[in-house]
Amino acid sequence: MDTETDTANGTWTDPDDGWAPRRTGRRLGAWCAGLLFAGVSAVVGCRVADTDGVTPVPQLLAFLPWLLVPTGAGLLLTLLARWWTGAVWGVALLGLLAWFIEPYGKSVEPTGPPVAEVRVLTSNVEFGQGTDALIATVRREKPDLVFVQECESTCDAALRRDLAADYPHRRAAEGDGSKGSVILSAFPLRAAPAVPGTMGMPGAVADVRGHPVRLQLAHPMPPLADRVGRWREELAALRDAAATAVTGDSDGDGDSDSDSDSDGGPPVVLAGDFNASQDHAAFRRILDTGLRDAARLAGEDRTPSWPARTLPVFGVQIDHVLVSEDFAARDARFLDLAGTDHRALVVDLTLHAAQG
Repeated sequence: MDTETDTANGTWTDPDDGWAPRRTGRRLGAWCAGLLFAGVSAVVGCRVADTDGVTPVPQLLAFLPWLLVPTGAGLLLTLLARWWTGAVWGVALLGLLAWFIEPYGKSVEPTGPPVAEVRVLTSNVEFGQGTDALIATVRREKPDLVFVQECESTCDAALRRDLAADYPHRRAAEGDGSKGSVILSAFPLRAAPAVPGTMGMPGAVADVRGHPVRLQLAHPMPPLADRVGRWREELAALRDAAATAVTGDSDGDGDSDSDSDSDGGPPVVLAGDFNASQDHAAFRRILDTGLRDAARLAGEDRTPSWPARTLPVFGVQIDHVLVSEDFAARDARFLDLAGTDHRALVVDLTLHAAQG
């Protein structure tokens, strides 16, 4: 009989008492850890495969660094459950996450002499609600180029009324709600093709002290559960526009434009609310055209810009200023604006002449 005497009180005890609940607890911990690891693995697997997958993967990819939390929790459960295979699984996931959190894209500095200093500001004003805060910020920061998303009719009118003296040049895509967008410039502008999309994405060419600079505002659809395909298509359209601008083949004939400063196209600034982070394959395709993220160049590659109401505790960087290799970034700052769910981004750029 598997019993023994408790000599302290003279009673009989069963040595198996307590083992069954303990085994059940360990089994439950292992199951919970397995579920956490399975969910994280689905997202990390798409990151490894360089694809954005289907809902809910694109939405979760935006918050890739935060997947360290469920992975860490799962790893702790495996240790408590003494599930050593699961522990190896968790460590592998942690390693992959740490690898992919590293910045993506090139960061080589331009080699030509500096020819102009340019300050760029981009801001999503959330259906125009952040317009007053934006105007105050523009007056304080004095950017040379301003990219505004979700600038509906009242926002557009306010910008014309209050900023026209300092920014006499503009390109706009008019629209209600989230569809309106505006580029304001202290430099002369000429027309350039817009990128087609659900929301306005105007383009222009700025004369920056005698140097043509291609400007493009970005505001593709967000990856809503039922519109991931449209989100992917509009980011692909931005990627095609970026590739065309970088090569200078604005007319599609395979030859670079004659007013280019280099063997390729003119310098490029592509800025706005991309509704995507560096953890999205569709966004990395844009960087693969040769553009670089100015925030990354300035050491702010993981600073979150949305949603502003949960920052800095929780968020993701989806507002970007991308520049061609003609630019160096000296500074990048994310600014809180009242009335909008996005931070504004201000970057100080130096335009360099191309080496002949």
